[in-house]
Amino acid sequence: MSIRRLPNSLINRIAAGEVVERPASALKELVENAIDAGASQINIRLEEGGLDLVQVTDNGSGMSRDDIALALERHATSKLPDEAIELVTTMGFRGEALPSIASVARLTIESRMAGEDGWSRVIDHGELVEEGPTAIPPGTKVRVEQLFAKVPARRKFLRTARSEYAACTDIVRRLAMARPDIGFTLEHQGRKAIAVQAGETGPERVAALTSRDLRANSVGVDLQREEIRLTGVAGLPTYNRGVADHQFLFVNGRPVKDRLLVGAVRGAYAEMLARDRHPVVALFIDMPPELVDVNVHPAKTEVRFREPAMIRGMIVSGLRKALDEGGFRAVQRPAESPLGRWQSEPVKPDPQSSIFTAQGRAAVAQQPYPSAVRDDRSAFAGLESHDDLAPLMGRAEEASGPVPDAGRYPLGIARGQVAKTYIVAEAEDGLVIVDQHAAHERLVLERMRKAVEGGTVASQALLMAEVVELDENACDRLEARIIELSDFGLELERFGPTAMLVRATPAMLGSGDVRELVTDLADELGAYDQALSLKERVDHVASTVACHGSVRAGRVLSVAEMNALLREMEVTPHSGQCNHGRPTWVKLALDDVEKLFGRK
Repeated sequence: MSIRRLPNSLINRIAAGEVVERPASALKELVENAIDAGASQINIRLEEGGLDLVQVTDNGSGMSRDDIALALERHATSKLPDEAIELVTTMGFRGEALPSIASVARLTIESRMAGEDGWSRVIDHGELVEEGPTAIPPGTKVRVEQLFAKVPARRKFLRTARSEYAACTDIVRRLAMARPDIGFTLEHQGRKAIAVQAGETGPERVAALTSRDLRANSVGVDLQREEIRLTGVAGLPTYNRGVADHQFLFVNGRPVKDRLLVGAVRGAYAEMLARDRHPVVALFIDMPPELVDVNVHPAKTEVRFREPAMIRGMIVSGLRKALDEGGFRAVQRPAESPLGRWQSEPVKPDPQSSIFTAQGRAAVAQQPYPSAVRDDRSAFAGLESHDDLAPLMGRAEEASGPVPDAGRYPLGIARGQVAKTYIVAEAEDGLVIVDQHAAHERLVLERMRKAVEGGTVASQALLMAEVVELDENACDRLEARIIELSDFGLELERFGPTAMLVRATPAMLGSGDVRELVTDLADELGAYDQALSLKERVDHVASTVACHGSVRAGRVLSVAEMNALLREMEVTPHSGQCNHGRPTWVKLALDDVEKLFGRK
């Protein structure tokens, strides 16, 4: 077959395959055009998830009659003033979006420039069917109908209206997040799904488009290195999700999905999240355009950095710094279901109980009530010692000190221990409950990290070296990391094909279970050693060691020990979450306590 030129209609349909994959793709191109036109308000309307209708209306600069005709030709654009494509600062620049969409749908463009008449043009799957004057405010309105109606092979591969609508919502959310100076509305089937006002701050816009709780459970990110600046919002590790759908990354105001950036976020939150949980972040990178190539993907959803290692390091450092400054903060969002269980049960009179009889009431009236409360201990006669109460509460001396200033002691003063696991403390503004094992596990980890960085992890030699039996592969993994493990104070030696000899353990562990520690380390290295950097491997080892060296649930603490734990939490970074991403403490506000008792 000889070489021939393709007809323009087929060229446009081929281009549409790169640019227009689904309704969300067309919506993205139209909204980006509106942004580049200088719009301050963009209104979007969808029908059937965009399968039947995608309409975008803006109040931007608008187009003249000739510009509308030219915009529907391939490779015609107003966004490249010269040939320096690497310096482009607009959202789009290829000039393929409108003709590509018009080749696979019915496209209607209405536009008017300020001080001129409006003009309309209708293209039905590549054919001009109508044009003429129109009445429209300054700006542009674009309607895309019957997407892929005449391309059944493409139409049948589209998903359900619900799935397409979800994709459109995600596109609008990301574009709106990138431009808090622009107002956005999204209407679907007559119902307004998104409505944000122009002029919001970055954190306000991010919270409005994700969750209002994010503002109270996040920290700000701000880091400058030479000409590159990183800003944004990072959710606390305890404010996480089961999927990574709330990670928003922007480069020079352009939403992107980049493996490098996603990997950097994962690295920054390493050992602060459970492995099946994902953080909520919105990061904005502003840099000179010559340092990033935005022309590596037809839809411009990926970028390529000139110095990717520096960008990754900057993201990790910026997030770590912000989370460090967050200190002991944890998510303070009590679940509704547990709070709902705090309720007053109606008291039902027991006919057999003497207190509800006339004789019973008379007998109670004759009792010396104050002395009965103060002296009568017959109800406790069957309890030989305080240990009989151990399953219910921990040991606690009388705490007579005043409630501290919340500014000095945000976690309050310990008042007791429940179920040998939870410390109950009284703060100025509420009741604080601390998971003693989770909290101490984080404290031990942070101490160990600091000691490793300073090269001062003390080891404690065992009186008799202990032999730990493992399978051969596990021993091989541990033997390959003997030097790294010695930095943590754990001294191992190969002892035959299927055993390791433990000569010393980290001093901060005290008398822990050596066999269980070594077994867990072998499992950790087997599961994650291949894919992790040295720093991440070190964090995994430190986390496992810290877990074994922490105060266990079930240990009774004195009030002095409880208060010491609280004070250390207040000055230790990341102490608001354990090594697995769960909160270490929660607070029940006094208002909530009063509501439980019907005082409010």
